Amino acid sequence: MPRKMVVIFGASNILWMVFAVSQAFKIDIFPESKIIAQIGDSISLTCSTTGCESPSFSWRTQIDSPLNGKVRNEGTKSTLTMDPVSLGNEHYYLCTVICESQKLERGIPVEIYSFPKDPEIHLSGPLEVGKPVTVTCLVPDVYPFERLEIELLKGNRSVKTQDFLEVSEMKSQETKSLEVTFTPIDEDIGKALVCQATLHINEIDSQPQVRETTKKLQVYISPKDTVISVNPSTSLQEGDSVTMTCTSEGLPAPQIFWSKKLDNGNLQLLSENATLTLIAMRMEDSGIYMCEGVNLVGKDRKEVKLIVQEKMFTVEISPGSQIAAQIGDSVVLTCDVMGCESPSFSWRTQIDSPLNGKVRSEGSKSTLTLSPVRFENEHFYLCTVTCGHKKLEKGIHVELYSFLRDPEIEMSGLLVSGSPVTVSCKVPDVYPFDRLEIELLKGESIMKNKIFWEDVSKKSLETKSLEMTFIPTTEDTGKVLVCLAKLPIDEMEFEPKQRQSTQILYVNVAPGDTTILISPSSILEEGRSVNMTCSSDGLPAPKILWSRLLSNGDLQPLSENTTLTLTSTKMEDSGIYVCEGINQVGISRKEVELIIQVAPKDIRLTAFPSESVKEGDTVIISCTCGNVPQTLIILKKKAGSGYIVLKSTDGAYTIHRAQLEDAGVYECESKNEVGLQLRSITLDVKGRESNKHYFSPELLVLYCASSLIIPAIGMIIYFARKANMKGSYSLVEAQKSKV
Repeated sequence: MPRKMVVIFGASNILWMVFAVSQAFKIDIFPESKIIAQIGDSISLTCSTTGCESPSFSWRTQIDSPLNGKVRNEGTKSTLTMDPVSLGNEHYYLCTVICESQKLERGIPVEIYSFPKDPEIHLSGPLEVGKPVTVTCLVPDVYPFERLEIELLKGNRSVKTQDFLEVSEMKSQETKSLEVTFTPIDEDIGKALVCQATLHINEIDSQPQVRETTKKLQVYISPKDTVISVNPSTSLQEGDSVTMTCTSEGLPAPQIFWSKKLDNGNLQLLSENATLTLIAMRMEDSGIYMCEGVNLVGKDRKEVKLIVQEKMFTVEISPGSQIAAQIGDSVVLTCDVMGCESPSFSWRTQIDSPLNGKVRSEGSKSTLTLSPVRFENEHFYLCTVTCGHKKLEKGIHVELYSFLRDPEIEMSGLLVSGSPVTVSCKVPDVYPFDRLEIELLKGESIMKNKIFWEDVSKKSLETKSLEMTFIPTTEDTGKVLVCLAKLPIDEMEFEPKQRQSTQILYVNVAPGDTTILISPSSILEEGRSVNMTCSSDGLPAPKILWSRLLSNGDLQPLSENTTLTLTSTKMEDSGIYVCEGINQVGISRKEVELIIQVAPKDIRLTAFPSESVKEGDTVIISCTCGNVPQTLIILKKKAGSGYIVLKSTDGAYTIHRAQLEDAGVYECESKNEVGLQLRSITLDVKGRESNKHYFSPELLVLYCASSLIIPAIGMIIYFARKANMKGSYSLVEAQKSKV
């Protein structure tokens, strides 16, 4: 019995493992449902497994037709790619997976359609009111066309709808169309034709595909009611001008063509504008002129007859009977003939000098170009015209001038108030200068003027000038200096006849009235701040420069600001500070002495040779105070409840032959405006012993005197003896012998 149970238990385990394995092995396909693809697109079908380490994949169609795609297997996944999609891909695709002894299969249908382009609207011809026209709506490359529906609308109204229900035995892309014939009316202008194509790809699963094309109706009206207007008249004379205007109604607006009927009956096209202007008419311009209004759907004509009568020819010379030409410019003299078909031209000067120009004749016009104009061109020129047997002559006087540039204003130097300056006004390259006038104005006041009346015997360009010296003042600042040059030649017409230059006066003033303001004071305590503000008058406003005067006389630059600020001053900051106001015409200088006071410090009170001396000794009590200047030193000796002020020299007090009563407390008081400091010492004077009193100062003096008197007496006796021997005595000789 136990053996049977073991067998049953083992079998049940095997069945359970098989069941577990069969449950784990699965196959999935993506997309999960039917796929609809357009021809030309790219689609991929993916087959994947779970529960199998090494699956084997294969793809096929349900009817075993070619796959028309590319298979790629990778691990537990297989992909079938159709790129591009074609009609050959419309199948039910099956993916088969084998895992050891197991085999699974999943399928997916692929449906194909083609609807790549919007419909096309074609007209059999232009839309003309009252004339039938056929509209064709084409839907290209459609599949499956049995599900296609086409509708044509005009405005918001449906004109025609058509279904294509026939079934084709062969799969193919086809172009389907719908045709409608209608007669346009005026009310159709501005409306639109709409061709709408609907493809029902799948009746159940998907929305239909819709494409449409809109075409605005362009309705035409053939030209009509063509009218011609002529100004001034249809009857003209040679040389006259005429303007003919043509209008024609139609839609679109007709284009106007002007033509002339030739003798052989042909038409000579003249213009494509509504207005035709004919100038300088000749007799052969007589004839029939035709206006034709033309648009896309028709044309309409209108004719007019012009008659041109003969007229005598005339000659005109331009720019007139007289011209003023500037030297260096280019001048064109034009001789025009009216009323002559083939004129002959010739040019000359009145004195038959060379033309110094280039002649060009063409048709009824001849030009003489003088370029560049020179002094040799100042002549009276004549144009002679020959027409048949007739001859006419016209003349023009060419006068020259040179007035090329505005005057030039020059100054001899900067404008400084109170200093003379010379102003020069130059007019360059002027001709003829015998009529030149130069005026120099300051503001509205004339300072000086000059007229150059010199005889111009030689033709040349010259530079003329006017000079004036004046003394500018500050009131002149802002005024305008004007140099006005005039060339008033009344018989010559040219522009400009006057030129001017202006210059705004800016009068400089050298720096002056330089002042320094010190806050709080030029004398202050160490550690405080001081502001030194400098101002200086002048034009232009002077630039401020602060410096410090060094001991060697040099200046040490400090600042270019108006205010010089010293913060937390020290005794070393004491000294001379210099402010300079500087502009382009001068310098103004101002100095100020800054004194930094320091409270007394480092007082030393000493007794020399010692603070303990013996009676009769000499003692010097000295008081010194650091490096602080202007310090008052007072030496005092304490006496009772107060002090006795001692007469000291430079802080030193000398005690000759110190006595016992000189002993005591000595005090030094050092003070200035900032503060004071005290120091004190105690002087001890000891008395001498009694057995030493025999050596008094008086005995010492007597001893020293005797030691000097005895040698002196001996020398006197010596010199007296020598004098007695010689009979005379010379101190000089005596000194020489001694030496």
